Amino acid sequence: MQSLAEIHRTLGIPADYAASRGLARQPEARHLVLIGRAADDGRPVRVAPSAAKAWRHMCVAAAKERIVLLPLSGFRSVARQTKIIRAKLSAGEPIGEVLRLIAAPGFSEHHTGRAIDIGTHNHLSLDAQFATTPAFRWLRLHARRFGFSMSYPPGNPHGFSPEPWHWCLRAARASAEREPKVGCRDK
Repeated sequence: MQSLAEIHRTLGIPADYAASRGLARQPEARHLVLIGRAADDGRPVRVAPSAAKAWRHMCVAAAKERIVLLPLSGFRSVARQTKIIRAKLSAGEPIGEVLRLIAAPGFSEHHTGRAIDIGTHNHLSLDAQFATTPAFRWLRLHARRFGFSMSYPPGNPHGFSPEPWHWCLRAARASAEREPKVGCRDK
């Protein structure tokens, strides 16, 4: 098995990536719970138990206001993150552009099992247009009540393009349920 440094080297990720982007290493979750199937392609969406519980409560509250939240992605391993980046590089995308859209392996909030990419029946794409949906407006107003925050708003200090679909359970909420106190920073 390759070390993270070797993976980064083979992908062309700069050695100072974490420091220059202000990112912390994210541990892979050990325990995962199925919260559904990705609405776009049917693959299982799993998250940490604390995120699953908060997700269920948030979905119930949203449904009371006729907002349907769909999980598009949850836990992602270092190996899966590496595969995604390799595919983009094989398609001819330069590593600098790839890293504006995707965290390097080892630094994705998805590794923690507390990040969920969210869509709706009318919007199953991970793109900026999600910010125009009623679901996004509802999340902006209510997600914090359930411990979730949008990790990468416009102008975020990590250099990522805005991701209105990407919400992560804050560490304070997760630690209350015995999850590690890392990743998905409080805002």
